[in-house]
Amino acid sequence: MSRTTADLPAAVLFDMDGTLVDSEPLWFEAEIEVMTALGGPWGRDDHVACMGGPLEHTVAYMNARLPVAADPDTLGTMIMDVMESRVRANDVAWKPGARALVAECRELGLPAALVSASWRRIIGAVGDRAAGDLGGSAFDAIVAGDEVARSKPDPEPYLTGAAALAVSPDACLAIEDSPTGVASAVAAGCGVVAVPSPANRERVALPGVVVVETLAGRTIADLWGATRV
Repeated sequence: MSRTTADLPAAVLFDMDGTLVDSEPLWFEAEIEVMTALGGPWGRDDHVACMGGPLEHTVAYMNARLPVAADPDTLGTMIMDVMESRVRANDVAWKPGARALVAECRELGLPAALVSASWRRIIGAVGDRAAGDLGGSAFDAIVAGDEVARSKPDPEPYLTGAAALAVSPDACLAIEDSPTGVASAVAAGCGVVAVPSPANRERVALPGVVVVETLAGRTIADLWGATRV
């Protein structure tokens, strides 16, 4: 059976960290390195509390854990410097099924955007690897966390991504992993599929959100159809 336009979204909006690529372990390592250097504690629960959020949230959270608060701009720069160096020095693996979905968008001629809370410099480091793996640029637009006035969980990033592709948000499929990102996509009016870590599974189960354990074996039509039920 051939697919019709109704079977597919007008565009697909992908989150990056934890959704497309397995970069969360690198973020955790970077956070530990920065906090250790500044004399503060950091554990898995701290990392989960910051997943998917803007840098400003992570900086504020870290400062609340430090014995002596650091200058926010300096702390933010430290995090970005350490994370970028780790991304460029390590292989960043695709999450199961993610590469196939991005490639499918290209095959179908579906517009695709990357909508991330990460800053442009981190997206660039990850994107360099993704482009090499896919044989060229994978996205028609990129929305970075430092290029919007209000990052996730505000709807602005997903509204901006849809506008960049000249489509209505409610005609877009958004694929996310974190509660912060899911809240942003839901508020923007997108059809939302969440592929969360076990720690976040209950927190992403918002009304209308389709929660899946993995993207492996899924197609764009499968995921879009699930959001239409």
